[in-house]
Amino acid sequence: MHILRFSDLCAQGQVAGKRVFIRADLNVPLDASGHITEDTRIRASVPCIRMALEAGAAVMVTSHLGRPVEGQFKPEDSLAPVARRLSELLGRAVPLRADWVGGVAVQPGELVLLENCRVNPGEKKNDETLARAIAALCDIFVNDAFGTAHRAEATTYGVAQYAPTACAGPLLAAEIDALTKALAHPARPLAAIVAGSKVSTKLTILKSLAGKVDQLIVGGGIANTFMLAAGLPIGKSLAEPGLVDEARAVMAAMKARGAEVPIPTDVVTAKSFSAEAPAATKRAEDVQEDDLILDIGPETANHLASQLHQAGTIVWNGPVGVFEFPAFENGTRVLAQAIADSKAFSIAGGGDTLAAIAKYGIEDRVGYISTGGGAFLEVLEGRTLPAFEILEKRAAEK
Repeated sequence: MHILRFSDLCAQGQVAGKRVFIRADLNVPLDASGHITEDTRIRASVPCIRMALEAGAAVMVTSHLGRPVEGQFKPEDSLAPVARRLSELLGRAVPLRADWVGGVAVQPGELVLLENCRVNPGEKKNDETLARAIAALCDIFVNDAFGTAHRAEATTYGVAQYAPTACAGPLLAAEIDALTKALAHPARPLAAIVAGSKVSTKLTILKSLAGKVDQLIVGGGIANTFMLAAGLPIGKSLAEPGLVDEARAVMAAMKARGAEVPIPTDVVTAKSFSAEAPAATKRAEDVQEDDLILDIGPETANHLASQLHQAGTIVWNGPVGVFEFPAFENGTRVLAQAIADSKAFSIAGGGDTLAAIAKYGIEDRVGYISTGGGAFLEVLEGRTLPAFEILEKRAAEK
């Protein structure tokens, strides 16, 4: 994928004295008092901001936060908590500016944070007038928000159309490089773990990966549907019987390529969905009518782990069991450890996946951790993200 990179522009001395507009993803969770509860996205955005400041640019940064109503700014929509955290991380004051679309006063070496961009009427629909007005604020537009790369909005797509120069920030560029390495040019064997509650929410991902991967590991409610497709009992476990034929089609597509969808040979069950429910490990064929399957069994986990150790590339989206409950975390823990120990290039994405990575302390042993939930899933589906598309188009014009 050919795109302009902000790091290259800085290295070539093309940024000094320029007005740089950075679209970051600073959409962090807040508690009821408006305090940030987890700041990963802010910390991930700092390198791009520092890069721009060190290059001598006049720097403007904006992001969305929450789900504001366009044209109706409320105190809870404000990026004020983000400005305070950025000030701490950068060791300098970060002024917050409202009503900024008509113009922003910022000098080279200065930084301003522009208030929640989704409050601007026309943002979500990529209004051309709004996009052109924002583009007029800058010499260089930098998209560093992979988490919104699947949305064609004024600050993610439109401004990239009309700004004099449009490029990818270091975070977005790293996502592109990691996804390309994992999916476009993977070291083989390529293994993918796709887990979640429903096949329906990830059916397009499963179909897309069925034509690419050597091993497709399914987990959670998705695995239960595949177990049904394989003729195994699942008791009262979460599943989608109406999609059994779709699951069989995925299995057949994999088999035709000499690949496989490993079906659990043993499972961990309970009679109720509770952290206190007694856990029972049993053969997959022995699941009873009143059983809930809440994890893969140790035999299955160890078998899958041994296969992951042989992989050249691993894509991970979703825990394979109810890892939040200690009695049903073994499968996810074993696979997480196998990924950490593997010599394969690994890329992981999705909220629950990141929670599992944090729980087992393997952040530094996963090749790349994606910061975008929906965007990551759409890439797995085989879609071209709008933000990637427009940056490629602009790069081709240079």
